[in-house]
Amino acid sequence: MQNVPVIVDIARSPMGRGKMGGALSSVHPADLLMQVLVGLVERNKLDPGTVDDLIIGCVSQASEQAVPVGRTAWLGAGYPVHVPCTMVERRCGSSQQAVHFAAQGIAAGAYDIVIAGGIESMSRVPMGVARMGADPHGVAFEKRFPGQVGQGISAELIAARWGISREEMDEYSAGSHQRAEAARVAGKLAREIIPIETPEGLVIEDQTIRAGTTAEGLAQLKTSFNNDALAERFPEINWSITAGNSSQITDGASAALVMSEATANRLGLTPLARFVAFDVVGDDPLLMLTAPIPATRRVLAKAGLTIDQMDHVEVNEAFAPVPLAWHREMKSDPARLNPRGGAIALGHPLGASGTRLMGSLIHGLHETGGRYGLQTMCEAGGLANATIIERL
Repeated sequence: MQNVPVIVDIARSPMGRGKMGGALSSVHPADLLMQVLVGLVERNKLDPGTVDDLIIGCVSQASEQAVPVGRTAWLGAGYPVHVPCTMVERRCGSSQQAVHFAAQGIAAGAYDIVIAGGIESMSRVPMGVARMGADPHGVAFEKRFPGQVGQGISAELIAARWGISREEMDEYSAGSHQRAEAARVAGKLAREIIPIETPEGLVIEDQTIRAGTTAEGLAQLKTSFNNDALAERFPEINWSITAGNSSQITDGASAALVMSEATANRLGLTPLARFVAFDVVGDDPLLMLTAPIPATRRVLAKAGLTIDQMDHVEVNEAFAPVPLAWHREMKSDPARLNPRGGAIALGHPLGASGTRLMGSLIHGLHETGGRYGLQTMCEAGGLANATIIERL
């Protein structure tokens, strides 16, 4: 039992709108992540020199995020130079994968203590900058899977395949804001957040939640991905995806303190959760965002559990059809799906979202007294990670 991996603590920055002038846009991504790391280390009274590895997810590893941003954040905090860092890029699941790697390394006996998390400053390093002007697929891939489309079109195809209407998407999206606002007002989100110092002052709350959002208001927004050429290719598309039923472009950082249960006991730290099962799976690269469905089925089978035993579920709200299609397939209790709001309300700082969802899951279970939680998220290329945890 010496190598049982547990999560001792998990935290995130507030979410800032991912554009210049956003609440966190004046902070370099290394400095943003640094403040989350320092907050996590200090509130657990952890000797930073005892950390065996720092595993950080980041999608756009270019420009200010080109140098291993986890390493520069760690050293910027004044922490020991002997602690290594590696970066993970599994698209939107990068920091969820970082947590998986941390737990797997502890279970294997390679580590005792790991900090795993993620960073994305989408205001300073815009999405897609790393492949700007390049062919991302290559000849052989295009021959096998011709005519790839962007994620917005994939979301439209999912809506068409599962019969999800614009009205249902907008109703769900308004509910995301309402759930997030209710959690904010109740002080639940403050428990997740480490305040961030910026040149303009201290940021303590998410900038992304729009408390007054209604389905009627969202219905007035124009659709985002209408394309005459693709309409001919995909006549089933009803063109329903808008900025209002999609995740928000966001700046944010997050991190989890993962260690062996024996090490936590030795340090006098009380774990929040243990890992029950992990999975990562690929699915159709054209639909791209459907892999959470098979990933959920596989991770439940690995755990020997059912969806009805999951007291809290986090399915990343990349676009509203993603959790709605997942729900169609899994037939879970809708009240347990993203009960504190999701990326439509809180935002989606790509590399940081995995640990952000994990924090929402863990804190949510502790608030309700639930036992098991499930997290899954779609990732570009038709991938998805899935994790089941048990509250301790």
